[in-house]
Amino acid sequence: MYKEWLKVFIAAIFEVIWVIGLKHADSVLEWSGTFVAIVISFYFLIMSGQKLPAGTSYAVFVGLGTAGTVSMEMLVFGGEFHLGKILLIVLLLVGVIGLKITTDQHADKGGEA
Repeated sequence: MYKEWLKVFIAAIFEVIWVIGLKHADSVLEWSGTFVAIVISFYFLIMSGQKLPAGTSYAVFVGLGTAGTVSMEMLVFGGEFHLGKILLIVLLLVGVIGLKITTDQHADKGGEA
């Protein structure tokens, strides 16, 4: 089960890369890297969905990707820092962790996951 969640995490990392690429790519090489990141991201998401519930894995993928993208925008690209953004990201991550925990508990009890 750990390996499947690792795939979701890898997919989310590449999601952050391609979302940043969509905004900041200027050259053919950067656009090519963005396209490769999209392919890798969705490949790992699809692979994880073969063993994990699709809704849960997608929610975790989007939550981690959103938190990562907003964080990178603030830390690397000089985006505005607001305490409200940080608190909402923390809330989002708590929900993502809760989804993961409840999915793992369901799988331990013999359910499909």
